[in-house]
Amino acid sequence: MHLAYPAVLAALLFCIGLYGVLARRNAILVLMSVELMLNAVNLNLVAFDVWLRDTLHSGQALTLFTIAIAAAEIGIGLAIVLAVYRNRGSSDIDRLRDTAETDAADAESDSADAEPRGRAEPAGKSTNAGTTTNAEATS
Repeated sequence: MHLAYPAVLAALLFCIGLYGVLARRNAILVLMSVELMLNAVNLNLVAFDVWLRDTLHSGQALTLFTIAIAAAEIGIGLAIVLAVYRNRGSSDIDRLRDTAETDAADAESDSADAEPRGRAEPAGKSTNAGTTTNAEATS
């Protein structure tokens, strides 16, 4: 068996997976792209194991470990994506930046710069007693 055929196929699968990770915005599609990349690595491990005629079949053993790790990664990844989707209503990766926690110092500086919040006044009413607003002047 020629080693070039599975190596080229694995390289193509890995490039497609890499493009999917870099270009996609949906978290589930990113997880699928990571799986594609892991399968390309598995294909290379098995191809080199067959090509080298390893008596211990270490490439195939590593492939089994990679499959087990990939299954655990997908299980945990999908659980996280489902939890985020339930809380946010979207699995868009760009919107996940809003979930980052701010430091206490950042929160204090933001609250000091903000205007004090009072009771909202009805439209057309002014807090200044001697001035009128556009809504009062036109009626």
